[in-house]
Amino acid sequence: METNGTVRPHEVLVAGAYFTDLVFHGLDRPVRPGTEVFADGFGLVPGGAYTLAMALHRLGRRVAWSADFGTDPFSAHVLTCARQEGLDEVAFRQHPFPVRSLTVALSSGDERAMVSFQDPVDPAPLAPLVRRHRPRALVLPQLRWDEAAFAAARAARQLGALVVMDCHDTPATLADPAVRRMLDLVDVLTPNSGEALRLTGAADLDGAIARLSDLVPTVVVTRGAEGATAVRGGERHDVPAAPRTAAVDATAAGDCFNAGLVHALLDDRSLPDCLAVAALCGAAATTGPGSSAALRAADLEPANSATRLK
Repeated sequence: METNGTVRPHEVLVAGAYFTDLVFHGLDRPVRPGTEVFADGFGLVPGGAYTLAMALHRLGRRVAWSADFGTDPFSAHVLTCARQEGLDEVAFRQHPFPVRSLTVALSSGDERAMVSFQDPVDPAPLAPLVRRHRPRALVLPQLRWDEAAFAAARAARQLGALVVMDCHDTPATLADPAVRRMLDLVDVLTPNSGEALRLTGAADLDGAIARLSDLVPTVVVTRGAEGATAVRGGERHDVPAAPRTAAVDATAAGDCFNAGLVHALLDDRSLPDCLAVAALCGAAATTGPGSSAALRAADLEPANSATRLK
């Protein structure tokens, strides 16, 4: 969005595809080939990078989200939801053909299985967007080591912006020199425990965290019901999972955790405080299907007061 010829400032640039999540939750047993299981509930909710952009926006951050949309009903659904949330469309690209991105999530409490499909589309060049919007943080919700990601991370570094990257189950290892070069440009890496183990090939999580900490200044590993661990400058911080009511669906928990983390980092809060805010956001996300239960800034006020009084 431009006002009087000046580009509106954005604090965060999120770059990643939308998904439409078809969430079947409340399953009483795993789904196996040749069987039929009825869910207690169903939600059709936007997901993918939408969750990060929307959750950060709800927390009061000015967000530009680079995403592609087409003529299909899934694109139309997410666009409608984005507009209802008030997300800025300045970095959206509209294509005259279908750009379908969807996931079927089968959820039972903290456990879930997912099947996804995505139409191929050439991604937008990110470096020009970074230079145009000059964000304080560039958030990449998936481990990427393509040239566009390299160029965007370098541009962000030149502007003094924080580069935050998640893994999202990407099949990559540190054995690939390009992956290691990409991580050299990342300020904050946020894998879950399984991704950290697979990425490093380490025998245990402590070893994986140590290897990743040699490459990335701040490593934050989510451990599900066991909470999260962060390492920065050789100092390790462990936080338990935030208290919560019965879980409905964990599909958006990781993205909402990351939104809370980035939100707190932009406030220059201590790393333990950042973890506490992130844990609250991640836990809250499990109380509804998909991204529907993402917290708003007002929801964090009691937690903010409590952590500052310590």
